[in-house]
Amino acid sequence: MNKPVTIADLFEAKQQKRKIAAVSCYDYTSAKLISCTDVEMVLVGDSAAQVMLGFGSTLLATMDFMVAITAGVRKGAPNAYLVADMPFLSYQTSITEGIKNAGRFVTEATAQMVKIEATEAYLDVIKGVSDAGIAVMAHIGIRPQSINRIGRFKAEATTADMAAKLISLADKMTCAGALSLLLEGTAAEVAEIITKSSKVPVISCGSGSGCDGQILILPDILGLDEGVSPKFAKSYSNLAEEIKRAVARYSQEIKAGKFPDKTHSYHMKLGELEKLKKLLRRKS
Repeated sequence: MNKPVTIADLFEAKQQKRKIAAVSCYDYTSAKLISCTDVEMVLVGDSAAQVMLGFGSTLLATMDFMVAITAGVRKGAPNAYLVADMPFLSYQTSITEGIKNAGRFVTEATAQMVKIEATEAYLDVIKGVSDAGIAVMAHIGIRPQSINRIGRFKAEATTADMAAKLISLADKMTCAGALSLLLEGTAAEVAEIITKSSKVPVISCGSGSGCDGQILILPDILGLDEGVSPKFAKSYSNLAEEIKRAVARYSQEIKAGKFPDKTHSYHMKLGELEKLKKLLRRKS
């Protein structure tokens, strides 16, 4: 990406019907590689709690952790449109707390937008954060932070009644000030209806091809996760096997005394070893 992507660029892409490519990643090294591609948007998701730390849900991601990794991703991808995920309890307690924490992502990590998993109960938070001058992406459909309430995830808006409610919620989110929507696990037909009626860019996470853009987490794209992946995830490589082979070869070379060799070691300057030996003999 040669120049910084702005919210205006995303709106222009929607208007011109150019699809937006988005990736969720969590570290400087990965972000630096992504920055060499034409991916416009990078989301630092609270799924880092699962992918990076091995927890069973996103609920254990903290503000300090999220701010730190978001800052790292920004360093790796300085020109991408950077979205930071508001973790559990960073906005649910009060509008004031939500604004304060959203502001941390902007001032400490230079994120351009924050993502909030939202129901109708949090419209005032969306409005408050937006009114404070911070761009908001409203995350609707499947909301991973609600796992303890629902027990397990299932596709959203698969019936007419559910669909009508989600379409209405999407409209309310944009009226409250959301400048983008993320639809997770939503029936493709409904996601397309929302996208066509919405004035803001709509990003799909497992919600079909009718949205303005698509997002997947980088480990899924690279084929790093060998566990059960969501139905909508697609791997474009199989780096898990490559990594295991590389580390196994490394271990074997160490055990066989092949690594490090002379090429991968530092050496004294010519003639200095003999001088050292003489010095040591004198001392002995």
